[in-house]
Amino acid sequence: MEYFDDEKNVEDYVKMAEGYDGRELIDVLRNYLPQGSSVLELGMGPGTDLEILSEFYQVTGSDRSQTFLDRYQQRNEAADLLWLDAVEMKTERRFDAIYSNKVLHHLTREEMHHSLQTQANVLNDQGIMLHSLWVGDIEEEQHGLRFVYYTEASFRALLGEIFTVLEVALYDEMEEKDSIYFVLQKRQLQPMS
Repeated sequence: MEYFDDEKNVEDYVKMAEGYDGRELIDVLRNYLPQGSSVLELGMGPGTDLEILSEFYQVTGSDRSQTFLDRYQQRNEAADLLWLDAVEMKTERRFDAIYSNKVLHHLTREEMHHSLQTQANVLNDQGIMLHSLWVGDIEEEQHGLRFVYYTEASFRALLGEIFTVLEVALYDEMEEKDSIYFVLQKRQLQPMS
């Protein structure tokens, strides 16, 4: 995912994403997560959703692109940011929730499965996740970036036994019902008898 290490690609993305934010998704998250909870945003990009999340939560932004992190830190020195690979999730920190808005679609299906497993490791017990994705059953490359689309069934197939699905819905972003979000909860581990 070196694409976003290039300053020009980051600048192009910022211009393309102007006017889009995840406020509606964050409103869904608020139905499940108490105000003041700790939230990790995966793939914060220019920080638009991070700023909305910070209105309600103790938020930590993360990205695999140091360029995005540096740009945001210049504007907001006090921001809590992490360089984080969404597949490996190498951090000792724990969070009440993980949020991503059209980020995980850049992973292969195998990487997505692994990411979901490792995300469980950084969630507190019964932690919440909200992830949005493009709807469909194709994989494509655009401008050097991979895009993997999901249906409800294809995403559910990657979850395993770790998460309970609390809510799934289609929504409109650029076209009618072109997007889907999932609200998941980490299952409580049963003690061995």
